[in-house]
Amino acid sequence: MTDKSNRVAIVTGGARGIGAAVARRLSKDGFAVAVLDLDERSCAPVVDAIEADGAKALAVGADVADEQAVEAAVTRVAGELGAPTVLVNNAGITRDNLLFKMTTNDWDAVMGVHLRGSFLMSRATQKHMIEAGWGRIVNLSSTSALGNRGQANYSAAKAGLQGFTKTLAIELGKFGVTVNAIAPGFIETEMTADTAKRIGMSFDDFKAAAATTIPVGRVGQPEDIAAMAAFFVREDASFVSGQVVYVAGGPRA
Repeated sequence: MTDKSNRVAIVTGGARGIGAAVARRLSKDGFAVAVLDLDERSCAPVVDAIEADGAKALAVGADVADEQAVEAAVTRVAGELGAPTVLVNNAGITRDNLLFKMTTNDWDAVMGVHLRGSFLMSRATQKHMIEAGWGRIVNLSSTSALGNRGQANYSAAKAGLQGFTKTLAIELGKFGVTVNAIAPGFIETEMTADTAKRIGMSFDDFKAAAATTIPVGRVGQPEDIAAMAAFFVREDASFVSGQVVYVAGGPRA
């Protein structure tokens, strides 16, 4: 797998935020990119930007928690772009609340997208990686995996992704497939803007408050996460697998 022109990546939750930044970065690094999100139309701006730069991209609509939809999406990508050998499991949602207020639907929805979705996408794509003898899976965890008030569901899902990452690294390593995870800290996205709105703060004040707790003195940008994903999928990162890197502007324990 030395010819990057034949490499295809799938980025879930690719229509906006971190996913969009990862999709654009991988396209610049020579990958054809399938931008996958719940609503195919929402992927169009990212696909258009990639194609405007002369790269190949495909918008794909699918619910990552739906087994049949995932299988159909991966089959479509393989047919229209080529066999996917890079997968970035970025799709995610929040349903934040304190435990006594959290509904079963809140719990199930978050688990469905983060854990079930990453499982289904990884299972559907790994066969293409094994056939190629080369592959990269990157899972998006979070600093919330260490615990965060009001996020019992999200924290549990993101911690679960770390165990999932390490297990897949063990299972798939002998086939030339590496599996790693990125755990972002505070990243400026629509999701964090929604959090600010939910707690009644302006987004600027929310970001400023967060920055005071971050050693580098600023909040993160989606491009910061894209840079880490770009490293994990490199050819010369083949001896890095089963790792969780906290991209948070400082150390996390």
